[in-house]
Amino acid sequence: MNISDNDAAESAAEGLTRIALGVEYKGSRYRGWQRQASGVASVQQALEQALSTVANEPITVSCAGRTDAGVHGCGQVVHFDTRAVRDERAWTMGTNYNLPHDISVSWAQPMPADFHARFKANARRYRYVIYNDPVRPAHLAEEVTWNHRPLNVQRMAEAAQCLLGTHDFSAFRASQCQAKSPIKHIHHLRVTRHGRMIVLDIRATAFLHHMVRNIAGVLMTIGAGDRPVAWAREVLEGCDRRAGGVTAHPYGLYLVQVEYPEPYVLPQRYIGPHFLTGYEALAD
Repeated sequence: MNISDNDAAESAAEGLTRIALGVEYKGSRYRGWQRQASGVASVQQALEQALSTVANEPITVSCAGRTDAGVHGCGQVVHFDTRAVRDERAWTMGTNYNLPHDISVSWAQPMPADFHARFKANARRYRYVIYNDPVRPAHLAEEVTWNHRPLNVQRMAEAAQCLLGTHDFSAFRASQCQAKSPIKHIHHLRVTRHGRMIVLDIRATAFLHHMVRNIAGVLMTIGAGDRPVAWAREVLEGCDRRAGGVTAHPYGLYLVQVEYPEPYVLPQRYIGPHFLTGYEALAD
């Protein structure tokens, strides 16, 4: 019996209902998703406080992916167990009423007791948004990463192809990463330009700590012409983080989707972030 099965058995025995939520947030003023020491702002703590008010009992949530400080969420999925009886509107609107302006619950749904936001997920998808212009943007300043040098998207897209499939991503892994294995499978990695915006869209079974930001750093270095396209493969095959260049800023990174197998059917919304939803080239 695995961890999620144990949780399910305990929840059923105690007469609890398991609820899943879709959550979006701007991560700029938080020290990441995970609850921190007293006095340090985190998305988890703010959400749990709001849910506890609605439920009139303490609520603890589990998430699909613990995002870092400054990283945003468009498609974060969480679950929690509760004895409180509330309809879906109360869990969304009531919780939003008690949340700060930069966190929002987009949907709520009762789930089977064996559902687990993290352990049942079979794919996650991130988007990394680069504002490519000589002039620093006054708007979206903490929601995109600014790169003032002209970036060649064709070179970036070509370099990205060597990262597709199953590989040892040790070269793209933060030193403090706690994952048991560096072996991950990338399903797709698309690089597209939309005016001044360049979007990296990456879907994988799971990600290592700083993996997307380190990939973004390598691709921007190649796009700026500082390294050849073949450098991406050299970094990957070298399995040495020190050879992978600078970790890109967190500001442009968004967790946009979490996928689950049947029978866990969750509400589907557009793939964010909001300011990109008009681009047809970003269709699923």
